[in-house]
Amino acid sequence: MNDVKAIRDAIRRLHGCESAHVESVPISERFQGRTVWEGTVEVFNLTGHSKATRCYAWQHEQGAEGSRFVAVLELPPVNSARKAVQVAVAAEARSKA
Repeated sequence: MNDVKAIRDAIRRLHGCESAHVESVPISERFQGRTVWEGTVEVFNLTGHSKATRCYAWQHEQGAEGSRFVAVLELPPVNSARKAVQVAVAAEARSKA
């Protein structure tokens, strides 16, 4: 389960703006018949960002390392929680290649 307060703090650190939680969206993303990401995306309205008015964010528990936060701004091509996950999964796959 996501810690909305911790995610809001991460958005402030990562993007330098304030946020207000709007909703939680369950997402299961599949590629070539297998699940590549499953979880809940938290949707936030942003205040004080120069380009985006919305952000899609979640956290991953990484054992002893603690939580890793992902916060994707709603900028093209991102226009939904699902698209934010797709963009983040693709970026992570590219960084591992």
